[in-house]
Amino acid sequence: MSASPAYSEEKGGSSSLGEPEYGHDPASGGIFSSDYKRHDDLKEMLDSNKDSLKLEAMKRIVAMIARGKNASDLFPAVVKNVACKNIEVKKLVYVYLVRYAEEQQDLALLSISTFQRGLKDPNQLIRASALRVLSSIRVPIIVPIMMLAIKEAASDMSPYVRKTAAHAIPKLYSLDSDQKDQLIEVIEKLLADKTTLVAGSVVMAFEEVCPERIDLIHKNYRKLCNLLIDVEEWGQVVIINMLTRYARTQFLSPNQNESLLEENPEKAFYGSDEEDSKDDKLDAASLVKRKPYVMDPDHRLLLRNTKPLLQSRNAAVVMAVAQLYFHLAPKAEVGVIAKALVRLLRSHSEVQWVVLQNVATMSIKRRGMFEPYLKSFYIRSTDPTQIKILKLEVLTNLANETNISTILREFQTYIRSMDKDFVAATIQAIGRCATNIGKVRDTCLNGLVQLLSNRDELVVAESVVVIKKLLQMQPSQHSEIIKHMAKLTDNIQVPMARASILWLIGEYCEHVPKIAPDVLRKMAKSFTGEEDIVKLQVINLAAKLYLTNSKQSKLLTQYVLNLAKYDQNYDIRDRARFIRQLIVPTEKSGALNKYAKKLFLAQKPAPILESSFKDRDHFQLGSLSHLLNAKAVGYQELPDWPDEAPDPSVRNVEVPEWTKCTSREKRKEKVEKPFYSDSEGESGPTESADSEPESVSESESESGSSSSESGSDSGSRGEESGDQSEEEEKKKKKKKKGKEGEEEEEQGKKGKKKKPQHEGKGGSETSWEEGSISESSSSESDSGSEAEESQSEPESKRRTTPPSSKPAPKASRKGTKEISLLDLDDFTPAPPQPASSPAIVSTSLVTDLEGLTLTDASLTPTMLSPVFSTVKTYELLHRMAGEGLSVEYYFNRQPFPPDPHMVAVQIQFSNNTESEVKNLRVSEPKLVSGMRIQEFQEIESLAPGDTANVIMGIDFCDSTQAANFQLCTHSRQFYVSIQPPVGELMAPVFMSENEFKKEQGKLTGMSEITEKLTLPDKCQSDHTIVQRVTAAANVSRVPCGVDNEYRFAAKTVTSGSLVLITLERKEGARAHLTVNSEKMVIGTMLVQDVSQALAQ
Repeated sequence: MSASPAYSEEKGGSSSLGEPEYGHDPASGGIFSSDYKRHDDLKEMLDSNKDSLKLEAMKRIVAMIARGKNASDLFPAVVKNVACKNIEVKKLVYVYLVRYAEEQQDLALLSISTFQRGLKDPNQLIRASALRVLSSIRVPIIVPIMMLAIKEAASDMSPYVRKTAAHAIPKLYSLDSDQKDQLIEVIEKLLADKTTLVAGSVVMAFEEVCPERIDLIHKNYRKLCNLLIDVEEWGQVVIINMLTRYARTQFLSPNQNESLLEENPEKAFYGSDEEDSKDDKLDAASLVKRKPYVMDPDHRLLLRNTKPLLQSRNAAVVMAVAQLYFHLAPKAEVGVIAKALVRLLRSHSEVQWVVLQNVATMSIKRRGMFEPYLKSFYIRSTDPTQIKILKLEVLTNLANETNISTILREFQTYIRSMDKDFVAATIQAIGRCATNIGKVRDTCLNGLVQLLSNRDELVVAESVVVIKKLLQMQPSQHSEIIKHMAKLTDNIQVPMARASILWLIGEYCEHVPKIAPDVLRKMAKSFTGEEDIVKLQVINLAAKLYLTNSKQSKLLTQYVLNLAKYDQNYDIRDRARFIRQLIVPTEKSGALNKYAKKLFLAQKPAPILESSFKDRDHFQLGSLSHLLNAKAVGYQELPDWPDEAPDPSVRNVEVPEWTKCTSREKRKEKVEKPFYSDSEGESGPTESADSEPESVSESESESGSSSSESGSDSGSRGEESGDQSEEEEKKKKKKKKGKEGEEEEEQGKKGKKKKPQHEGKGGSETSWEEGSISESSSSESDSGSEAEESQSEPESKRRTTPPSSKPAPKASRKGTKEISLLDLDDFTPAPPQPASSPAIVSTSLVTDLEGLTLTDASLTPTMLSPVFSTVKTYELLHRMAGEGLSVEYYFNRQPFPPDPHMVAVQIQFSNNTESEVKNLRVSEPKLVSGMRIQEFQEIESLAPGDTANVIMGIDFCDSTQAANFQLCTHSRQFYVSIQPPVGELMAPVFMSENEFKKEQGKLTGMSEITEKLTLPDKCQSDHTIVQRVTAAANVSRVPCGVDNEYRFAAKTVTSGSLVLITLERKEGARAHLTVNSEKMVIGTMLVQDVSQALAQ
């Protein structure tokens, strides 16, 4: 078929989809030609009558989107083809619409009737695509239409459409949270779905909409555990995380008696009768208080069904199972996850980084788990710096007396690395090993002292800092090292290292009485040129020497204090005045002078070198919050174990009434005419089926086979009555069943080996058969797993769901072939609906949607309704000034899709009057030059007592000047203004530690603003500091290998200029805040805002 001339003679050579569309000759314009001609070409093809041209055009458009090109201007031409009869074209049109429906909402709304028709299409892919597009149009006016469509799709016969319905639920909830109750009903219905395709999606919707409703999971817990292995990978991650939280609320801790057993493990085994009778009595008393732990069978079911997923190819699934075992499994069983996590260390560096963060946390509590895999954490030269530092962290955590020599030999090679950050981290790791393992302390110290002669100044400086901490443990034994370090003051220029040496000499000056005054003499010469941190330590050294050796150092001390008195830094001047009054006795000095020695030369506790991952285990492993060590938005806390186990019977699936037989007569009535009599005849005589009810009624504890057969027989009797609601119909059905059963029984006796031909049965019967069989088979596996764990479990629990007999699946397969389309409503057994259904639901979706128009007065805009209590809101218009109309706004920190250079501002209107407010809009913005406003869509009407939320975009041009404009209604105008805090003018940026340092090095001098502050007691933990900084400014945290230092990065929304924040904690509660940004005004204001946030 020949294409149109415009299509066949396309400029630029290659017409294939996969190749770039360049011209043969650069001068021919193939590279530099504008897009409008090619788009005109595509529009002609889309307007043609030939399906082949439309299909080709759609393929090219979707290929453009896949390559990242903008095809939004083709929206009107594409949306016209949504009614095309060609299935292939229609699929591609829906793919395009899903991509652009949110951007072009007005045009998408014009075609909404076509999407509604698509919801009734016989093709499941079209139905799903129509629902996906409908849920992508984020306009509050169509919320009722979306609600109807989701309810209809939740009962669809296709699992794919039901999965799409589950995906649409969070979208609708984010658009209108008032629909929560109705959406929970749909979630409850979809949770009962038995297909693996739906399971992951509905659990995701459950987590988004109602994670607190754990009662919805009870009945579906065992089903989810059994389906888990077959669910798609990302669904597995969601389900495992949800079941982890569920298990923490429903089961007892498997390690609750661990401390009791560890106290006296030998006595439990070698119990003596006479010798230790008193101790035995005490142990017995404590054991009476603590009942022996027996794991709940459902707890064991979860652990057993997730264990095979440790071999998954998806790293996220392995990580999810690992965190589940770490949080839920007995201590003896957690070790199985170590091998799987070590396997992930062969993946990409991004995966390694996440896995090592979690391994570092695990190795603090469960060190023995990773000890066999010690060599897997050795560092390779090709590893990135952040991976090297995390591996160092793990190796340090795993160090003990048996493997410390191997680890230290490994550390020796690391010190020769060219990566300076890594070398510094290695030296810190050696210090931690020396602190934790006493017998290698001297070895480590000697090794670090050797490093003091290294050519690299950074290595020497880091060694000095670590040696200082180690010497505080045994100062008297190491006076030679202190002397050696004193000689280094001439060579080392790094301020931190110089300060550490001076502190050591001052603290232990009695061990080096000859050298200390000489060091002070040298430092006094260079005092004016030293850094502030060094000057402070020189003053301290002078004070300590004045108190211990005043003859030699009196004049030197006075000289240093006089120099400090006129220093530029007020901290140094203040310290000099304070120390002069304290150590030099005068008439005014008062009583403090007596205690000067106690103040300066008091015994100071040795520092404890701890892992930076020590306090991270209160976050759930594998979560973003654990990775950042700060609570992320949407994070749900991992619940504590309950003291007493909740009732396990809530997870038992209720048996339908028709299987509960109270008397022998009822059982006889139901079992006299067996449904599967012929198929049972294959494996055994039919008489056994007839004799079953008597044996069951005589003794309930008979063999399981007879009870299961009788259960399946009685089930077949009552299958139609289970679907009907009226009692009269039940009786009629039973009579009909009886007659049919008699005929079948006679046929069965005539020929036992003939297979039954069930013809003329209703669709509802067969659909019920399938449901009951799958229920019974899943319950059989559940009961089997329970039996393995505890044989003392009551018989009644096992009988709640009778296991199906072998012939049952055969019959069900035959039945499924006869399902008619008329009976699809009964195909999936739905949970009972509440009595009061909303008025908006009717029998047919089409009739409802035809009546809904976009100008319907009843559909007032109730746009996004966020929780206003969680963010800082500002008042735009007080209800007194607005004559009953109140307006509030806040910055939602989300990208503004129409223009990424604008800040998104969410505005809430509340009508407190008794009359309707109409035509709410923005007009006459009076803006500073360069500032722009993207107005929100006009709100046609706002009913009394209602609220509406809209989003508008404002380009503040990286300034905190207010945007002034008018808010207009149908009768009034109000002058309002929005002024942003400086922290809202930026968007977070993710960067590595090295990138941060590189960028920070470019932004020095005038671009660097520093501030010294004191952190209050409330703001001492890492979590609180990060939380307060991120609350004050829209920034993201940057990984940092240095203790007591926090780094954050962002860029300004308008110009994209980098803003880097560094908070360095000093001794005590002091801290040093630095902001680097080429926007000096923003940097100055940000320093003030962050300081205020930290000081609160």
